[in-house]
Amino acid sequence: MHIRDATMEDLPVIVAIYNISVPTRMVTADLEPVSVASRQKWFEEHSPSHRPLWVAQDGDQIVGWLSYSSFHARCAYHATCEVSIYLAADHRRRGLGTQLVQRCIEHAPRIGVTTLVGLIFGHNDPSLGLFEKMGFSRWGYLPRVAVLDGVERDLVIVGRRV
Repeated sequence: MHIRDATMEDLPVIVAIYNISVPTRMVTADLEPVSVASRQKWFEEHSPSHRPLWVAQDGDQIVGWLSYSSFHARCAYHATCEVSIYLAADHRRRGLGTQLVQRCIEHAPRIGVTTLVGLIFGHNDPSLGLFEKMGFSRWGYLPRVAVLDGVERDLVIVGRRV
């Protein structure tokens, strides 16, 4: 497995992996697939030196990605990032998530990040388990803040100082 900085040419595959998760109602609050065009600005907000976006490659195929996103626009939060991770369905539960999150934790100090947070649905046991295994703790709980197909869902905020 090779992990590298994403390029603009990777954006269609990044979006495709993201869109695979939409119908599962486990990972994202988007209710419909997103377009590549709608994710262009998001992509441009990332940079290797400040807010990395990485892709994981198995051979020549991109099979997952991880992004650091600014937690909040206000300056006092500059050292806190939200971590997002998405994996192709056939590459889950194979250690790739662990590799990506471990690299994220190790890399954070190099870009001035001291705190990592994740926003995870309360019913997403695999993601909650991954982040717990990687040393994240539950820092917040927002009951019934999302509605997915008529079902109210909780949001768990996990965090870790690095």
